[in-house]
Amino acid sequence: MLDAMTDAQKETLLEVNNIEVIYNHVILVLKGVSLSVPKGGITALLGGNGAGKTTTLKAISNLLASERGEVTKGSITYRGDRVTDLDPAALVKRGVIQVMEGRHCFEHLTVEENLLTGAYTRRDGAAAIRQDLEMVYSYFPRLMERRKSQAGYTSGGEQQMVAMGRALMSRPETILLDEPSMGLAPQLVEQIFQIVKAVNEGEGVTFLLAEQNTNVALRYAHYGYILESGRVVMDGPADALRENPDVKEFYLGMSDEGRKSFRDVRSYRRRKRWLA
Repeated sequence: MLDAMTDAQKETLLEVNNIEVIYNHVILVLKGVSLSVPKGGITALLGGNGAGKTTTLKAISNLLASERGEVTKGSITYRGDRVTDLDPAALVKRGVIQVMEGRHCFEHLTVEENLLTGAYTRRDGAAAIRQDLEMVYSYFPRLMERRKSQAGYTSGGEQQMVAMGRALMSRPETILLDEPSMGLAPQLVEQIFQIVKAVNEGEGVTFLLAEQNTNVALRYAHYGYILESGRVVMDGPADALRENPDVKEFYLGMSDEGRKSFRDVRSYRRRKRWLA
């Protein structure tokens, strides 16, 4: 796996260079964010609620305009081409698709109908789409069992699987995955991340995932960026971040002296050692 990642890192698919994002022409949300996403890797964007993770993903997928947001500085390139001015549909055609926070299934459609909406823009024929549908079911056997069920009556975990499966049906090169663990039981969170790993290794899909659950994300990602108040405050290989004492203390609730209480960890916000 490490050898494969070394090869993959030779090609950078997505490059975010020193971007700033402003909402309503006034509110500065991202302040000079830069990151690189290598082909074939799983890159984690980590941080607490309000750190700027979702805004970063929406800046990449060009979904800011619907929320009166815009990239005012910096650049975003995909395979070396600037994509800041593309509409979201054009970016999907280039192989970049975002799975939004909160699943966003079509509640009145069945599970299988939801999955097939992901293939709406494809022109390679019914046989190829059916083959990919079977591929999705191989990764999400639970969806096979529930394929005729109305999506609105499935569980939160199943809806997250539907959203991810629908993205796969578009044959993406890169998936931007926003908060896949939100609202899910720990066992389901583990299952979702195992599927992300399996899809990454089996289909070669590149992932950039935004996640608050630092502990789980760093066990499955190859590289991580930590955001705080709209800035990248630390980045590095996932293994190194897991062992970093600041990350262990603030995000994992651990220190060299053992597990910390929430009150102890909260005091870390006042120290800001990595912003010094």
